[in-house]
Amino acid sequence: MIRNLPERWDLEADLVAIGSGIGGLASAITAHDQGLSALVLERSDQVGGVTALSQGQCWVAGNRQARALGIEDSTESGYRYLRRLAMGYGDDATILNNVLHGPLALEYFEERIGLRMNVIRGCPDYYYGVVEDGVSEGRLLEVEPFPAAMLGEWQSRTRLSPQVPYGLTTQDIADKGGLSAMANWDYALMGRRLASDERCAGAGLAAYFVKGALDRNIPMHTGVNAEQLIGDGERIVGVRATRDGQDLFIKASRGVVIAVSSYERDRKHDYNKTLANQIDPESMLFSTIDGANFRLAGPFGARIARVPEVTGLAIHVPGEEDEEGRALWRSVMPIIGLPHYIVVNREGRRFGNEAFYRAMYYTIELIDGATQTHPNFPCWIVIDSQAREKYAFGSVVPGQDWPEGLGVQADSLQELAEKAGIDAGGLASTVSRFNANAEKGEDPEFGRGTHPWSAWMCGDPTHEPNPNLGALSRPPFYAVELSRMAMTGIPAAGLLTDLHCRVVGWDDEPIPGLYAAGNSVARMETGAVMQSGVSNTRGMLHGWLAGLHAAGKPSERLNEAIERLRR
Repeated sequence: MIRNLPERWDLEADLVAIGSGIGGLASAITAHDQGLSALVLERSDQVGGVTALSQGQCWVAGNRQARALGIEDSTESGYRYLRRLAMGYGDDATILNNVLHGPLALEYFEERIGLRMNVIRGCPDYYYGVVEDGVSEGRLLEVEPFPAAMLGEWQSRTRLSPQVPYGLTTQDIADKGGLSAMANWDYALMGRRLASDERCAGAGLAAYFVKGALDRNIPMHTGVNAEQLIGDGERIVGVRATRDGQDLFIKASRGVVIAVSSYERDRKHDYNKTLANQIDPESMLFSTIDGANFRLAGPFGARIARVPEVTGLAIHVPGEEDEEGRALWRSVMPIIGLPHYIVVNREGRRFGNEAFYRAMYYTIELIDGATQTHPNFPCWIVIDSQAREKYAFGSVVPGQDWPEGLGVQADSLQELAEKAGIDAGGLASTVSRFNANAEKGEDPEFGRGTHPWSAWMCGDPTHEPNPNLGALSRPPFYAVELSRMAMTGIPAAGLLTDLHCRVVGWDDEPIPGLYAAGNSVARMETGAVMQSGVSNTRGMLHGWLAGLHAAGKPSERLNEAIERLRR
């Protein structure tokens, strides 16, 4: 253990949380409620972290909200679901730990900070209808709108999302026809919420936890960059940070929680390539998400673990910028399963089920060993004028002029292929075959439109005979080249922790005084699967477990979890 004690301490608390997303705030709130002092360090000028950029959903098997609606479910079923889909890349004890404690952590914050969540009705698990323990609804919860005026002076300092429509809940959108029916959304309701700053989605979820910290007078220090952990030779005892270029030494008597999300925006160290095997992915996240978890914990021997990577696809509409003045990237994964949409590679061939983006993630980075190429990247969205008339394309809504510089358009597929750099013969053959099957509501190549989740999330319920399939037959046609997209802070690699969320070393022993939460932690409870809502839940859960352990009150159900696993 490194010994690097400073000559002075500028700040002191029992528990120091690095990062102000759901993981860091949950740990600070829990520690405070268990009798410890806590403070939060945030590198940026706003709190809320990556949580605020999410859809604000939590996946919790066996939750009380579902029970109240008469929906049958259990933590045992949730465990079997995740374990089956982890494909052996996860850890059974960690999976069980997650599903056993998920409902308890949720109820804790409902009782302590007034968190209010509802079941998203009609929303199935990704793999409902595919694996036995998937459910048709009940596990995915979302927050009720949060009145941000309750944050006082922190209202403007709590992060919002430039991509997620935080004026509506997922249920509001689903009840009006879903993502395919933007014209039908309740814009009057959205307008009232935005005018009064009632926040839904991730912005709302983050605000609940910020309010919980404010109610406890937990200091949240913004503009503070954690540079180095401090050890006394036996345990982690503090943090060296910088603020306005000056060193700041913060003592942590009971522990430090690393909750800084992932490494998406790193360019200096090539973490995306060397840890995740992604080459130059674009990101929706702000610039401070750059792998600080590894740089902080690494010198103390922290072990890193990795699960299979997933890669998304994104577009940039010319002229759109984020808060940092860089190109604003939007994920296309929820829209490419709409009728009259396909995704093709340079050969003009489809390479997956566009309506079930889990089926696309792994094919994007596929390497053809015979030619040493990525056969499916670069790739393009191809749509026709029917899609333009009915559905939004990112931020481009029906009736709006097509932005100059956004891909190419043409009156024939031949011309479109030539302009885009796609094999014309391959594209024509693909579209002809796709159209014939789409008219029958079938996709024998990739099974598009067969997952219940696809119809709910990525389909048009008014389109027949299949909400995910529609021919590309009416010119003009459009093709937009896609960029790789890192998965909004949900990384392949992270710090390995034990069941108390203590970071472990390469000897598999916990590093005393060091915890981690959320997307800073390796996804051993999901392995090869990514299910919406799990990331927010694990952040909340990790923070809760870390706070309890730091206070000397570890969860009493951990031993039960292990015994159940052995049985």
